Amino acid sequence: MAALLYRLGRGAFRRRWLVVVLWLAVVGGVAAAAAQAPAAPPDDDTIPGTELQQANDLLDRDFHANADGASAQLVFVAPDGRKVTASAYEKAIGEAVGEAANSSQVAGASDPFADHTVSEDGSTALATVNYTAVSDDLTTATKDALQDAVDRGHAAGLTVEIGGNALHTAPSEGAGVIVSVAIAALVLVLTFGSLVAAGLPLLTAAIGVGLSLAAIMALSSALGLSGSALSLGLMLGLAVGIDYGLFIVSRFREEREAGHDPREAAGRAVGTAGSAVVFAGLTVIIALGGLAVVGIPSVTKMGLAAAATVAVAVLVAVTVTPALLGFWPRAVLPRATRRKKPVAVGRVKPNLGSRWAAFVMRRPLTVLLVSVIGLGVLAVPAASLKLGEAGNAVLPTSDTQRRAYDDISRAFGPGYNGQLTLVVTAGDAPDPARAAAAVAEKIGDLPGVVSVSPPQFDERGNTAVVSAIPAAAPDAQETTDLVNTIRDHRDAIEKETGAGYLVTGLTAANIDIAQKVSGALLPYVLAVVGLAFLLLLVVFRSLLVPLKATVGFVLSLLAGLGMLVAVFQWGWLGSLLGVNATGPIQSMMPIFLAGISFGLAMDYEVFLVSRIRESHARGEDARQAVLSGFGQSARVVVAAALIMIAVFAGFVSGSDAMMKMIGFGLAAAVLLDAFVVRMTIVPAVLALLGSRAWWLPARLDRVLPRVDIEGESLSHSAPAPTPAEAHPLHTIGSPRG
Repeated sequence: MAALLYRLGRGAFRRRWLVVVLWLAVVGGVAAAAAQAPAAPPDDDTIPGTELQQANDLLDRDFHANADGASAQLVFVAPDGRKVTASAYEKAIGEAVGEAANSSQVAGASDPFADHTVSEDGSTALATVNYTAVSDDLTTATKDALQDAVDRGHAAGLTVEIGGNALHTAPSEGAGVIVSVAIAALVLVLTFGSLVAAGLPLLTAAIGVGLSLAAIMALSSALGLSGSALSLGLMLGLAVGIDYGLFIVSRFREEREAGHDPREAAGRAVGTAGSAVVFAGLTVIIALGGLAVVGIPSVTKMGLAAAATVAVAVLVAVTVTPALLGFWPRAVLPRATRRKKPVAVGRVKPNLGSRWAAFVMRRPLTVLLVSVIGLGVLAVPAASLKLGEAGNAVLPTSDTQRRAYDDISRAFGPGYNGQLTLVVTAGDAPDPARAAAAVAEKIGDLPGVVSVSPPQFDERGNTAVVSAIPAAAPDAQETTDLVNTIRDHRDAIEKETGAGYLVTGLTAANIDIAQKVSGALLPYVLAVVGLAFLLLLVVFRSLLVPLKATVGFVLSLLAGLGMLVAVFQWGWLGSLLGVNATGPIQSMMPIFLAGISFGLAMDYEVFLVSRIRESHARGEDARQAVLSGFGQSARVVVAAALIMIAVFAGFVSGSDAMMKMIGFGLAAAVLLDAFVVRMTIVPAVLALLGSRAWWLPARLDRVLPRVDIEGESLSHSAPAPTPAEAHPLHTIGSPRG
């Protein structure tokens, strides 16, 4: 591996113009295709194998209802002391609903006075407008009609808010992403002491992200890739793209300090750090590709799109980075380095990284126990993890959808925002109408049900829809218990009435998705961790090092989940992070966090431990190898972690709840994994294990393929530089080797 990448690095350095022009041509071609491609489709909400999906399929088949179709709730509130039933207000509300329904995309609009959706105190009326299209496909004219309805209500003296999802807009990432890139640039400048060196990882990341996002947009319609895949690709592409470029540029500078000419240094940098980049990228790709085992189409597509983004980042890092180094072989070095004499490879002066490793290794057991206990304390809130979707309840109060949610809760009760829909199949009953009515009556008698609507049949009279209003809010445990109770009574009610039913709605969807994710989480983690364990086994040729890596990941994952629960579910520090309201954790979060954070955790494991093993392979004893490895890589690993944390944290300022949680969760997981697990637990465990850390059974040693990522095969790839050639000033001005 190292030899192949060594030749690739030297070739890219030598033919830098060709490499850069070819990559720019590819980016330009894909961008042109993206500009002509149809718009991205909305998120695929299908959840195969769930009761939710079965119910939605029946609604689509028998009622021709688009389960994904947008809806708007027009909430009319009369001034204090007055009632919407006053003739003037009733007339204005009727005209406003007529305005809202004035669009070809409207499937139907309700009359609050005919449908009895007026609160008992007469203060509030609720009209629902259903659309044939999803919210992203609603035309400007359709949305203008909604606004005209609001204006008409306002003109009559009513307060009017719009609930539902008709006004849903594509999520914005917020200014935080720009700030995060600026922070990443600052970290790079402080790390390298050179503006050019700092700019190279940003430039390579920009090329990789630009190509990946353009490809996602070009293929979005054909492959069904939604805006969520685009956001995830942007997040991961920036994070790994900058980090991968950082490691290769840093290694290039080391090789130059060791006396190698620019072309040789580029080859060695790609052969060593580039090998680590390839294997680290493979762990991320395995983790993201493994999301397919969840069995949810939207998750699979997001995972595969993100995996492709990481693959592009790896390819750009090992080809474009050495090519760009060929343009600025001198400028990437700090001024002090240009005046220094070269040092022998392997001689590392004591620095903060090696001193930190020495401190940990003096008290390995104490440091290990403190670190594990600290992560355990942070993981405690994870025991209270509740999965679900809070809907409009978590939006800021400045949003009309949130104000509509609150108005409905006050006027009709909190359960009105989470009505349960029962799809009753009564076609086999002697009297379908009586059977469906009996089902509605039985459901209405259950504790926790406020009211039940009369059954509404399809054209054939075989399938009916019944709405049940729970007493509690959609995300309340009482409503979850109610859904489970309704489902538990299904067999008994079917025996008594002759009609079966399926339950759907927001709370039912939360239950089904959570069960789907929970059932897939353990197989997913086992599959991904198992594959990555085998990969690390091949890379490090050790049983205990991969085992330590995976155990450390589990600790940081649980602690990251605990922090996620504390902030988004409990509300700790929520106001500082822009969390508007507490609620359940998005159902997809645990599996996204597990997959992505595992891949990124292995990044730092590969980068850090490969330098330790490299020193050990050169003959250093186990303790000195740890000190040398940390002295060579700790500063760069810390910089890489800070960059990733900054990039992920930048997405917390965005408007999309899922990306906000993913951004915070990944930032927390990287923080804990990089600084507590990799920088603290790793040296402590290696100190306790000593040379046993690199033990591998002889039989397994003969079977495993040999993969050189430390660059052992490069030791004789080029003649040692002569004293004159070795001095950086001799060759530093020329890009030719």
